[in-house]
Amino acid sequence: MKNINENILITKASGETELFDLKKLEYSLRKAGASETIISQISDSIYEWIVPGITTKEIYSKAFSLLRENDTVTHLKYRLKNAFLDLGTSGYPFEKLIGELFQRQGFECQTGVILQGCCISHEMDVIATKDQTQHIVECKYRQEQGNHISIQVPLYVNSRVNDIVERKKTLAKYQNFNFHTWVVTNTRFSKDSENYGKCKGLKLLGWDYPAGEGLKDLVEKYNLYPVSILTSISSENIQKCLNEGLVTCKQLRDNEAFLNTVGLTNSEKELVLKELDDLLKN
Repeated sequence: MKNINENILITKASGETELFDLKKLEYSLRKAGASETIISQISDSIYEWIVPGITTKEIYSKAFSLLRENDTVTHLKYRLKNAFLDLGTSGYPFEKLIGELFQRQGFECQTGVILQGCCISHEMDVIATKDQTQHIVECKYRQEQGNHISIQVPLYVNSRVNDIVERKKTLAKYQNFNFHTWVVTNTRFSKDSENYGKCKGLKLLGWDYPAGEGLKDLVEKYNLYPVSILTSISSENIQKCLNEGLVTCKQLRDNEAFLNTVGLTNSEKELVLKELDDLLKN
């Protein structure tokens, strides 16, 4: 593989520019599970193709296309971040997926719950309870890359949950409970948000935060791939799955019969099932 000596500036999703770093591309391919041979081939192709001013989105699309030619499972995993962006505008599928994440860890979960505080009532996205621990979760779903969760969000969420917890502690059934406040997003947090979370004991979960235990890591650990990661099914049918409450690939695989209701031919259905099986067995 060649070494890049030129200082090639590329454009990030936020509109900012930065120097292209081939090692970042290689790292993302490696994290998706690509072999070193494929990584080298794609890196060489990108090197020959890249020009100053190109966007990170264009680089991703090129790498994804090259990866798709070589490895079905890896190319699916490589588009994981984009799959989250394709979950629709409501944010509800994201909340359901986060609820699934807690359920995989043994918690009983509710989504879209209205809780009474000492002062007012609050609608919280996910309530996860196990033994005498309860997590109260606010989800902040974003459809565009480059957005950060600003400090105003954890400030606001912390205030709301404090009002809820203050009242819960007056009730006999919660006397020995430990409560935890969460802000969860499919994007990233501002540095002020991270510092505030550490200072106040808030649990923040972002795409790659905390390091090694971010949303991406947990999705892969618990096989919680969203149905929008699939490439063998149309966006219209993906939306039908989401409308039916089938948010994750495992949910869709467990409800295979639903695929008979969306007008797929037998060969099309076989392609979907193959993608699901290949993805979930890894």
